[in-house]
Amino acid sequence: MRERMYAITTPEEADAFIDSQPITAIFKAGTCHKTMQGWGNVEKVLRERPSIPVGIIRVVEHRPASNRVAERTGIVHHSPQIILFKNGQPLFELNNWAITLENLEALFAQHLPDLPKETPQEGGRSDLEPYKRLLDAYLSGVISEPQFAWTYLNMFREDASLRSQEEFALLNSLFGNPDEHHIHPQAILQFEQAHPQPTPLRERAQALRAQLERL
Repeated sequence: MRERMYAITTPEEADAFIDSQPITAIFKAGTCHKTMQGWGNVEKVLRERPSIPVGIIRVVEHRPASNRVAERTGIVHHSPQIILFKNGQPLFELNNWAITLENLEALFAQHLPDLPKETPQEGGRSDLEPYKRLLDAYLSGVISEPQFAWTYLNMFREDASLRSQEEFALLNSLFGNPDEHHIHPQAILQFEQAHPQPTPLRERAQALRAQLERL
């Protein structure tokens, strides 16, 4: 996970964050699948530019913080939305399906051509990257716990048969699964609700993220 992610929950935190560094980014997270896709693109671009901190506003829970950004910038609220700031002033914004890698790279090249890019260190198993991104989105507050659980289990259901025994066991360990060999998201969630684990999901997700990084 990027170390420079910050949850913004109040108007005061929004102002303080925007003014905290010469270059900052605000990402407004909604509740639909557009947020996951947009965040995946934003996270990739900012991972290559680790000097830029990103503040995350979950707009359903913290709408006053989002409203403050709109009031301060004059930029109409959308979710998802990415706004890049320089010295407290917005350089550009992208909204909804327009938050693509192509658009982000073009705008960074236009507005910050001298900002150096870094090649992030990747693990040897790139096919685990979607799980890492999803875990990062949940642990950084971009998506809610129910969103995460449903998305994770459906992702795992789609590719479980392609996993090695080691990967299957590891990915399957996050939730209480009554079936050792098959992934049925609804059944797993019902089992989890009926048999709550002593360790909260967030802590289990943090541990899994660390294990995936070591693979």
